[in-house]
Amino acid sequence: MKILVTGAAGFIGYSLSRQLLARGDEVIGIDNLNDYYQVSLKEDRLKRLVEAGGNRFRFIKQDFADYEALVAALEGVEFDRIVHLGAQAGVRYSITNPHAYLHANLAGHLNMLEIARHRAVENMVYASSSSVYGGNTKLPFAVEDRVDLPVSLYAATKKADELMSETYAHLYRVPQTGLRFFTVYGPWGRPDMMMWIFTKKILAGDPIPVFNNGDMWRDFTYIDDIIAGVIGSLDNPAPDDGQVKAGGSDRPHRIYNIGNHRCEHLMKVVEILEAECGRKATIDFQPIQPGDVKQTYADINAISRDLGYAPTTSIEVGVPNFVRWYKEYHGV
Repeated sequence: MKILVTGAAGFIGYSLSRQLLARGDEVIGIDNLNDYYQVSLKEDRLKRLVEAGGNRFRFIKQDFADYEALVAALEGVEFDRIVHLGAQAGVRYSITNPHAYLHANLAGHLNMLEIARHRAVENMVYASSSSVYGGNTKLPFAVEDRVDLPVSLYAATKKADELMSETYAHLYRVPQTGLRFFTVYGPWGRPDMMMWIFTKKILAGDPIPVFNNGDMWRDFTYIDDIIAGVIGSLDNPAPDDGQVKAGGSDRPHRIYNIGNHRCEHLMKVVEILEAECGRKATIDFQPIQPGDVKQTYADINAISRDLGYAPTTSIEVGVPNFVRWYKEYHGV
């Protein structure tokens, strides 16, 4: 297959592209290489994709939120399916930089829907987020739960993306699957995420900021398990059969949680990081931050039933894998 992947220089986009290339697919990667975090990491990921794919990997540096430029950049480029992973990430960043989310997450998602519609693609898989569940107290979070009470602008944009996708599935029968990712981590991860921040600070002997005084719980999902779910969704387009699907739509549009189906205490992860880093962490306990939630936990019954999704990587395995990669990448 020929697959267009947005956010190809990002954590999940890079990891997906590697797997697609490994199985023989052609990948067209789009990314604007913005400086939300260090561009050198994105460039290093792209180098590995070129090495892995050769002429089966093509990179287009482009902001997909600029529709006219996007259409021009894709002129003459053929692809069968789309995986739209590019977005402005970060819950806390959305509080201080809201317009970045309007641009990338709303305009950008609409633009990719238009590309999917006019190119009549076979399938479009897109990234949503567990943040859409807001302050829900019912656990685990299920795709049938109410998700119209967001606690961050980032979450609101991701819910809006799901609504736009539902509209395009209805009007234009574009087959789509939206994936609500739960706390993704692993090698080649993002520097703005907890696993990277804590590892860096523990190794340096700096205090780590632990919010809500340590009473935080997350469904930590290893990157390999995430990619298995993305590829399963990519290979199995939502059918246009009038049947109600995961998430409640009877159009060719499904919503799935992709998590590890384990709710882990943050301090347990800190203990594993301490063991792998070989030193105790100095902990700076802080109140919970605006837009943050105390607990996430994925109900994965829908994606397991429909696609056979079965995560296999515990934090006892995944966290050491990340620390080993971090040390090797930084030469420490």
